[in-house]
Amino acid sequence: MTEKKERIGLVHLYCGDGKGKTTAAMGLIARALGHDYRVLLVQFLKNGTSGELTSLRKLDRVEIMAGQITSKFSISMTEAEKEQTRLLHCDYFRRAVQQVQAGSIDLLVLDEILGAIESDMMVESDLLDFLRHKPQGLEVVITGRHASQAIMETADYISRIECVRHPYARGILARPGIEY
Repeated sequence: MTEKKERIGLVHLYCGDGKGKTTAAMGLIARALGHDYRVLLVQFLKNGTSGELTSLRKLDRVEIMAGQITSKFSISMTEAEKEQTRLLHCDYFRRAVQQVQAGSIDLLVLDEILGAIESDMMVESDLLDFLRHKPQGLEVVITGRHASQAIMETADYISRIECVRHPYARGILARPGIEY
C-alpha cells in the first residue's frame, strides 16, 4: 500500500477519429487491476450496456458509472433531454471527484468526456480544474474525438487514434463484442 501512496499519477489522453480509444482505456484498466489498483470508470454519452462493462462488473476493485437518459445521440436530443443528460453527467463527474478526494480511487477513466464537452453536456473548465488539482498519485484517462489545446497541455500521454479505414463506410454496422 505504501508503494501506491508514493506513486506519481499521470494523465492519459486517447483522442482522434479512429476506433480504439475506449478499447485502449479498457486495456489500461485490465493492467491496473493486475496490480491491485482501485478503478472508477465513468462513461459519458454511452448507454452502459457494452460488452466490456458486463465483464468489468464481475470484478472486484472496479466501480462503473454509466448510462443515459435516452438512447439518442446528442445531436438528436430535445432540449429537455439535453438538460437531463447534462445534469446526469455533472452528477457522475461530481461523484467521481468525491471518490477521488476520499482517496478510494487509483485509476479514474473518463470515457468519452471529450464528446460530452463538445456537445455541451459537460463544462471543459470543470475538467481542467480537476486535472490541475488532482491528487499526485491518481492516474487519469480521458477519451474522445477532439481535445482542446488546454486539455492537451494537461496530458502526460497523448495518443491520437486515426481512422484509416472502417467497415461502416461499407455499410457494416456496429457489432456486439467488437464495437460495443
